[in-house]
Amino acid sequence: MSIKFKKIFFVLFIIGVTATAQQLNTAMDSTVTVQGEVNIKGQEIKYKATTGKHPVWDENGKIIAGLLFTYYQRTDVKDVSKRPLVISFNGGPGSASVWMHIAYTGPKILNIDEEGYPVQPYGIKDNPNSILDVADIVYVNPVNTGYSRAIEEMDDKTKAKNFFGVNQDIEYLASWINSFVTRNNRWTSPKFLIGESYGTPRVSGLSLELQNSHWMYLNGVILVSPTTLGIERGTVPGAANFLPYYTAAAWFHKKLPADLQSKDLVEVLPEVEEYTINELTPALSKGGYLPEAEKKQVASKIARYSGLSEKVVLEHNLRIPKRFFWKELLRDEGYNIGRLDSRYLGIDMETAGTRPDYAAELTSWLHSFTPAINYYFKNHLNYHTDVKYNMFGPVRPWDRSNNTTGYDLRQAMAQNPYLNVLVQSGYYDGGTDYFNAKYNLWQMDPSGKLKDRMEWKGYRSGHMMYLRNEDLKTANDDLREFIKKSLPAKGMPAKYTRK
Repeated sequence: MSIKFKKIFFVLFIIGVTATAQQLNTAMDSTVTVQGEVNIKGQEIKYKATTGKHPVWDENGKIIAGLLFTYYQRTDVKDVSKRPLVISFNGGPGSASVWMHIAYTGPKILNIDEEGYPVQPYGIKDNPNSILDVADIVYVNPVNTGYSRAIEEMDDKTKAKNFFGVNQDIEYLASWINSFVTRNNRWTSPKFLIGESYGTPRVSGLSLELQNSHWMYLNGVILVSPTTLGIERGTVPGAANFLPYYTAAAWFHKKLPADLQSKDLVEVLPEVEEYTINELTPALSKGGYLPEAEKKQVASKIARYSGLSEKVVLEHNLRIPKRFFWKELLRDEGYNIGRLDSRYLGIDMETAGTRPDYAAELTSWLHSFTPAINYYFKNHLNYHTDVKYNMFGPVRPWDRSNNTTGYDLRQAMAQNPYLNVLVQSGYYDGGTDYFNAKYNLWQMDPSGKLKDRMEWKGYRSGHMMYLRNEDLKTANDDLREFIKKSLPAKGMPAKYTRK
């Protein structure tokens, strides 16, 4: 090869690499808009969907990241000052906003069966239950999720410092929300945050950060399948509180005694909840000093409510780890059950063991969601990029220190009389179980002075309760009702009055 030819080849190679890099890295501040319509509750709703990246700036005004978002706006609204805006996050941490975007609140949902299992051909269909009739929605993807990325020259240590932690996450996302709301002229609109799973500490912390650092006051915060929100359980409540979830999962798989199995789920659970609080928690508090006769009585009761054998309960000193429960409940039938949705079944290599080989429910969800979201962005939203869509992106290690998000939400509510909270939980969710979601509300506001502005709703499915078609309808109706009732009457001041 001649020297001249080598030079030409090298130049072409560099041009090719540069072009590829430019193609792969979508601009940090660019959007594309498409028009759409969907029939919601029998009404044709026309909307526009804007997709792209909105920047994150540092304190010097330099762009350090671009966050992927999709913003749905109903187009026949004349006065946006009265139009609610819902800002939606999923969790992980490290998870994209795909889940609620194309399976819950948005105008399109993925093609699955009535119970949420994948079907082929993969695709997208209209969502007749979307909340777009009552609110505009923006789905936000934090750094390294979806197509969101930090700038190329930022090293991993700097990324972690800026983005990857409970409080880092809240701080930069609050700034992002401020600039997004300003750019899109939504300061006068009623505003709501919705977060799922790890998205719940995110939006809980954001509620106070937005008020105290950006002077932005919300009307509502919606917690879908919440985590502990930084509210300490201690070893005893931490062990006892799982029992109502065990009962729900055992009821679904018909593993309870006949007298309990013959009742409806919501008839059984209050009995178990009362036992958990009034008897199990005090018993576990005695630890190894619990009298033997009482220990056997407790083991018998746990076995009755969990579908496990009394022998197994005693072997675990009355404290059944969730991972063991997922492996044990259907062990004799050759199956394990799902963590985030215990209706799902998995098959392990060995029947023996203390935990399932894999998460049956998450595997199923990735099966249906991943093709659908990649197809949807390109073919419906007209968003083209060669960047990989991260269903779960690299955000580890995640700094979990100083997590006070549950109490931050309470403080935000105390400061803002307009602010209300809705919690949504699936009975069969073993990752962020429904009873601990209730426990959050009890402990978040020990004074009880804010409880009239908090509500909890339960559904007969799991972590993503909306994947079950019946719950998709009910849960969206609950959101719709919450949004409407969280809008104060005209002229109603945000203040407390003495009784």
